[in-house]
Amino acid sequence: MHSIPLQSDGWSIGELLEQSQGTVLEALGTMITFVAAFVLLYYGLKRLFKPRLRHVLQARDVNATVISLSMSITEVAALLISIAAASAIADFGVVMSAFATLTGAVALAVGFAAQDIISNFVSGIFILRDEPFHVGDWIEWNGMEGVVRDVQLRTTKIETFDNEVITVPNSQLANNPVTNPVSNDELRIKFLFGIDYDDDIEQAKQIILEEARHTQGTISNPSPAVRLTELGDSYVGLTGTVWIDEPTHGDYVKVRSDFVQAVKERFDADGIDMPYPFTELTGEVTVSEHAGPVTSQRDASVND
Repeated sequence: MHSIPLQSDGWSIGELLEQSQGTVLEALGTMITFVAAFVLLYYGLKRLFKPRLRHVLQARDVNATVISLSMSITEVAALLISIAAASAIADFGVVMSAFATLTGAVALAVGFAAQDIISNFVSGIFILRDEPFHVGDWIEWNGMEGVVRDVQLRTTKIETFDNEVITVPNSQLANNPVTNPVSNDELRIKFLFGIDYDDDIEQAKQIILEEARHTQGTISNPSPAVRLTELGDSYVGLTGTVWIDEPTHGDYVKVRSDFVQAVKERFDADGIDMPYPFTELTGEVTVSEHAGPVTSQRDASVND
C-alpha cells in the first residue's frame, strides 16, 4: 500500500490525484478480496460441516437442545476460521496479528475465569460420546435419583419422583458413579424376608417362589429365585428375586410392593412369623417409706 506525501515537492495536482486514485483502488481491491474470501469460506464451511454434524447427532438420538447448541458452536468456529483465512488471503498482516493477539488474550481470560464452566462443557461432550444414559432414563447418583429430561453441554436437567427438577452440572455425572437401572431390557428386583428360627425354611421358600410367579408384571425368564442369605440375631434371611422387562421406575415400585405384600399375607395365613428386633427388661422394683423407688435388681436382655 502507498502513502500520499504531505508535500508535493513540485508534483502537479494531476500526479497527486493519480497517486491517490491508485491507493484507493488498491485498498478497495484488497477489501473486496477479503470480503469475497470471507463470504465463500464462511458459507462453505457452514454448508460442509453443519449438515454432517446434525446427521451424526440425530443418528445418536441426541436431544434437540444439544443439537441446537452444537450448531451454534459450529457457526462460531466457522466465523473465526473464515476471518483468519480471509485476512491471510487478502494479505491483512496487521489484522492477522491483532486477531491472533486478541484470540490469545480472550482464551487466557476465559481459561482462568471459567474453569468450572469449561469442565462442565468437556464433561457434557464425554456424556454425549460415552452415552451412560439417554433422555427418559431413570438414573441414580450420589444418593439421588430421577428421570433425565434434558442433556445440555454444561448441565443436565433431572426430574425427581416428587416432580422436582434438579439442574446437575455435567462434571458431577461424568466424574461420579451413575447407576442406570433401565439400560438393559430386564431388571432384577430383590427383597430380604426374615423368618423365625423355628419356622420351616423350605415351606417359606416355596411360598416366596409361588407368590413371585403369580405377581403381575414379572417374567418367567429369568425365573424367580429364593436363597438363604443371612442368619441374623432374631431371624433367618431369605432373599427372593423376581425380574421385570422394559423396566421403568413405576414398574419397579409397583411390582416390588405387590410381591412383598403377597408374601407377607401368605406368611400370616400359613403361620410363618416375621420377627423384628425387640428389647426385654426384667427385674424387681421395691418401694421404701423414706425414699423414692429403688430398683433392687435389674437384668436386661436384648434380642435384636
